[in-house]
Amino acid sequence: MAKNEVNEKVNPLVITINETKEKFVLEFSRESVKFAEQRGFDINDVGKYPMTKIPELFYYAFRMHHKNISRERADRIFYDELNGMPDGMLERLGLLYSEPFEALSAIKEDGEAKNSRVTVEF
Repeated sequence: MAKNEVNEKVNPLVITINETKEKFVLEFSRESVKFAEQRGFDINDVGKYPMTKIPELFYYAFRMHHKNISRERADRIFYDELNGMPDGMLERLGLLYSEPFEALSAIKEDGEAKNSRVTVEF
């Protein structure tokens, strides 16, 4: 089932470089999405400019757990270690990127209101 049908959390991606045993957790938070947006990243551009935007999305996915990873290091992991994305990875990164946006809405994905501590009158 799709995430939005059952309101499940999307599990992060974990990349392990076999030779060095380094583990990297790829995931997004509100801060990491803001970091990407402040640098002009638009998730809607991934389909239009895949050669540019897919490696950018991959790099920004490191931000939540690995702030010190440089773009150069992320590119080396992407191109040299991973040799491109396996099937399903781009879709998962897209789902992970969209998760923090739930914080902007007072309505849960199942249509119910979140338990707010304030009342808003219009």
